[in-house]
Amino acid sequence: MRSVGVSLLMLFLLIIHFETSSPQESEETSDTEQHVQQFQQVHHWQKLPKPEPTTTKTTPEPTTTLAPELDEFLGSPECLEKKFTRASCSLVFCPPWERCIEGQCTCKPPYMCPVDNVTPVCGKDNRMYLSYCQVMALSCRTKKSAMSHFALNCLAAEPKFRTLIDPDTKGVKIVIPNVNNPGDGEGLPVCWELWDMAAANVVCKEHDKQLGAATIHKLEQLPGSCVSVRCQGFETSLSECIIYDKTSNGSEVATVTCYDKSNPPKECGFRCVNNKCVSQKQTCDGVDDCGDRSDEMCCRKCRNNAFLCKTGVCVHKDALRDNQMDCLDGADESPKHVVIQRGRFKGTSPTNSENKSPREETRLSRETLEMKLHCGIPNRTVENVQERGRSSRVKRVVGGIPANPTQIQWQIALEENKKIDCGGAYIGGCWVITAAHCVRPNPSPFRVKFSLWKKSRAQDTTDIVPVEEIRIHPKYNASSYENDIALVKLEKLPFREQCLEDNPAVSAVCVPWTTQLFKPNHTCSISGWGRTADGRSAQVLLWANVSLIDNCQRFYKDRFKPGMMCAGDLAGSVDSCQGDSGGPLVCEDELGVSYLWGIVSWGERCGQPGFPGVYTQVAHYFEWIRLHTGWSAVTKYNS
Repeated sequence: MRSVGVSLLMLFLLIIHFETSSPQESEETSDTEQHVQQFQQVHHWQKLPKPEPTTTKTTPEPTTTLAPELDEFLGSPECLEKKFTRASCSLVFCPPWERCIEGQCTCKPPYMCPVDNVTPVCGKDNRMYLSYCQVMALSCRTKKSAMSHFALNCLAAEPKFRTLIDPDTKGVKIVIPNVNNPGDGEGLPVCWELWDMAAANVVCKEHDKQLGAATIHKLEQLPGSCVSVRCQGFETSLSECIIYDKTSNGSEVATVTCYDKSNPPKECGFRCVNNKCVSQKQTCDGVDDCGDRSDEMCCRKCRNNAFLCKTGVCVHKDALRDNQMDCLDGADESPKHVVIQRGRFKGTSPTNSENKSPREETRLSRETLEMKLHCGIPNRTVENVQERGRSSRVKRVVGGIPANPTQIQWQIALEENKKIDCGGAYIGGCWVITAAHCVRPNPSPFRVKFSLWKKSRAQDTTDIVPVEEIRIHPKYNASSYENDIALVKLEKLPFREQCLEDNPAVSAVCVPWTTQLFKPNHTCSISGWGRTADGRSAQVLLWANVSLIDNCQRFYKDRFKPGMMCAGDLAGSVDSCQGDSGGPLVCEDELGVSYLWGIVSWGERCGQPGFPGVYTQVAHYFEWIRLHTGWSAVTKYNS
């Protein structure tokens, strides 16, 4: 009975305590809200969240990641799960200071950058660098900005490039060294016209905010001059971006609020690969909002006039017709596209005469690297080729048509013991690619015939070269045709590094470095001397168009393995047949460059409906090919 009385007494005291304390706590809360409102009015900031009355938390509340809505712009969940970024060179090009290794752009040593047609750079460490590529290679490896400005001299006493963020207004200002008057530097605000999240990310990263910017805004028009800046997003400082000539027409000024990873937004419309959250409306607009470009890598359509590459990457509208390929197939440089006015300019676009353009320096470096290898463009000047010996009529063949005598200039005939049963493709230097089932390790019975039209008779341009070595893929399986690919190395000419005499009727086909270059339904071509629809062996080189076919497992079930692909005509009217083995399946990009997309491997019921030809997918084996031939022999991109 006593315990019940004590309990009632304690309950009564608690009720009195809460009744007397609640008004005081309410008054304190009200005072806090007044202080917050006054702070907002003074600083013009957005309303701050109401302080929690509980114990202060040491970690931020978890962010709720919303599942990306399948709108008309963002790509499939399967693509997003692969976490592609700007470093994914299966979808995009690496810059000249990086190279593509196993699908990822990796930093080069600075000495591997081009040295011709470059402009020197003054570094923030007062050192001179030979080129923009070299200083970017250093930044790539250290993850820190190294560039100050383009200059012929670099003295410690001279001012260096700096980026400033006003702590009150968040306005962005840059200090640009005056190359014409060493020792002088001019501080200018950044104009709003070209300002976007890609540039804002660069500023915040330069100020040690690794996830870049959260928001951008503009300040009212200010008297005096400002400069417009265009960044792509990979830069580590605004000094590495295009800085246009200053304008003095009272432009609006750019501001930035940096992303605070300790206080992320409560809801996440799109989670970038680097774990930053952006709005879903910021995806697929051609602007690197994430800071790692992951918001632009999986798209089915582009916003804001951005351009959609066939790989599903959205590139900025400024990339159209700018003399630098951004899409793997060069579609952004196709003459059929119309250039849209850049930026938010009311009048003329900005000029770039006072400062060197890093983008132009990048273009020149890429051009230098890509000129080292010529492939995929046949020589159109070869005419009046005569065969050696008598001529004869050519019978038209079902499913293919006779090629012109020098039309397919990378096609080779692989002769074994004076008999031709297989074809192949010349990829440049001393290398030919064919199917593994066409060869054996012993090279002595083999010869490679170039510029052969009639199977049994050479022509004036025909060249016959002995084989030095045959390299069959180490995982080739003769029973399943897995990894059905081989490299044939040709013998060099006496006392020379070449294996072929210069021959205008012989050109190399390009080797693709990514399986994303061409998509299903793309029209490509096959060629060879194989059996025709009536079962006879073709006597002249034939060619035909075929389409790339997706989901080949439906035809061949578990016989279809990684590294294989299908092409043909599901109606069965066009196909590669016995005797075409090892021959090329070639696809053209938007700029007319031809790539060796497949090697004739195997199939069933040649030319019958529902049984497309199966090919070895060359891009799947790029790393293996490169390992044997070397970078310069097989690719002019990302190397």
